[in-house]
Amino acid sequence: MRLVLATRNAHKAREFAQLLAPHAVDPLPAGVRLPPETGETFEDNALAKARTAAAALGRPAIGDDSGIAADALGGAPGVRSARFAGEHATDAENLAKLLREAPPGSALAYVCALAYADPDGREELVVGRCTGRLAGEPRGTGGFGYDPAFLPDDLDDGRTMAELAAAEKDAISHRGRAARALLERLGAPRS
Repeated sequence: MRLVLATRNAHKAREFAQLLAPHAVDPLPAGVRLPPETGETFEDNALAKARTAAAALGRPAIGDDSGIAADALGGAPGVRSARFAGEHATDAENLAKLLREAPPGSALAYVCALAYADPDGREELVVGRCTGRLAGEPRGTGGFGYDPAFLPDDLDDGRTMAELAAAEKDAISHRGRAARALLERLGAPRS
């Protein structure tokens, strides 16, 4: 099946193209305007994106919303992860704010809501989670966003998500888990 990915985030597009094989994942055409992320939950935002793309293009679409939740901050930044340090903040600015506000070693969770919508009205919604701890300082050059300070609970070797090879990260990440759950719902074999 060919799916259109309702995002303008090039990092996510690369990850989902790999994670959703055997399905082909096409980029969102420039003319499609996505709704603002005003939902109270990751699920609200993911569904709004998938529905918008499917309706605009008349074909199956997927949308995601993902971010990080810090226990020490009462679950923040949550749905505001991309805007934690301000409306047009960079990944580095958002990460710096998290490192200033949450203590090293505090519990974190990456969350990814992944929604599927098609023009016939079928919808699927899955959520993937990856728990971990906040590193004292950023390390690694892989990944993006908060990856340089995220120490996943699935590993006990002290590496951050940004220090993992792509295949290692995909096996344990919130996006990897959500993608595998969606593939199951769509009837595709697990990859």
